[in-house]
Amino acid sequence: MTRGRKSKRVLIYSHDSFGLGHLRRCREIAHCLVGADSDISVLILSGSPIIGSFDYRARVDFVRIPGVIKLRNGEYTSLNLHIDTEHTLAIRGAIVERTAQVFDPHLFLVDKEPLGLCGEVRDTLAMLKARGTACVLGLRDVMDDPALLEAEWRRKNVLPTLEAYYDEIWVYGLPQIFDPLAGIPLSASLRKRMTFTGYLGRHVPEAAPVFVPEKIDGPFLLVTVGGGGDGEEIIDWVLSAYETDPDLPDPALLVLGPFMGSKHQAEFLHRTNRLANVEAITFDTHIESLMARAKAVVCMGGYNTFCEVLSFDKRALIVPRTVPRKEQYIRATRAQELGLARMLVDDGVRDPRTMATALRNLPQQALPSDTVVPGLLDGGANVVKLAGKWLETDRSKFPAARGDPDAARDVPRPTAARRAK
Repeated sequence: MTRGRKSKRVLIYSHDSFGLGHLRRCREIAHCLVGADSDISVLILSGSPIIGSFDYRARVDFVRIPGVIKLRNGEYTSLNLHIDTEHTLAIRGAIVERTAQVFDPHLFLVDKEPLGLCGEVRDTLAMLKARGTACVLGLRDVMDDPALLEAEWRRKNVLPTLEAYYDEIWVYGLPQIFDPLAGIPLSASLRKRMTFTGYLGRHVPEAAPVFVPEKIDGPFLLVTVGGGGDGEEIIDWVLSAYETDPDLPDPALLVLGPFMGSKHQAEFLHRTNRLANVEAITFDTHIESLMARAKAVVCMGGYNTFCEVLSFDKRALIVPRTVPRKEQYIRATRAQELGLARMLVDDGVRDPRTMATALRNLPQQALPSDTVVPGLLDGGANVVKLAGKWLETDRSKFPAARGDPDAARDVPRPTAARRAK
């Protein structure tokens, strides 16, 4: 394959099919890269069913792979195809590997899952490594409770893959807030490959459409639950507060999320229509514009929402989930300890008066900017710098980069047993 002299290609893999977190993080990174260098092109591989709902900057595109979702019992199933999971995973893996072969990136950035979903990127890692492609694992600031993550990675045999294939590990956060791999027995070599970038700052997109509320006139509290697939309890709690205390001073705009069940959406829209100072929408692909206009924010504390709270300097009340992962609870706890946000723990009772009191107090709490954390929002700039050195690397010394079809076979391939979940 012949590369253009100025061609710089980045392939980003995002495994998830449910929720918005992984896709939105990968999209932000892609936009940072192409915004910094007009010779860079980025291709995103994702299983998200709504990846096409977002807009993308020039030189950013995506390939949609068949969606897979995780059931409550921990097993996976196809999102839309009426075929068994094994066949769906085989299709996904084949698309990932063939796309990587043809796109031939300088840099392969894997989001969160070192092996991909059920090991589907192992072969791609081996092939690209032989070609001289830099392979980087990108991690959010908090993965899970350290003990739980250590057990998960031990079960999946992750560490040998990290040692063999990954050139660097980028953590999109700061060690003084949290080290996502604190509980993992990393070798000294792997620790040296880790870089904390800071959080990925956000901005309002140029020419983004402006949503105009019908009932709300003036500043509002933005209530957002990300994708919405597990945000019903928080929306219900906020609505109960307004139903119980109609004199709450600040109106609320609820964003229910595209993955919230239709039955819950219909119920919440019906309840909202009965309140004079609450409005609801199902989804907004330009949530940044709503965040920028909000007086304060009520959220679950996912990574992207936390980045937006910091970027737009918004007072925030975080109501974190604790299952299936403790990621949001850990992040919210550290944010409260540092004075970046306040946390309200869901006790299962969800007394409307407790939420009403928290909503009344929210506009009076400190701003995130009142706490000085050096390098807090330097993530985008640092990712650009880190990627830059790999995008300038001369790969011609690698046999596969010169077109040798057997070169990738020099790297040991996983056996069928290793590829199994």
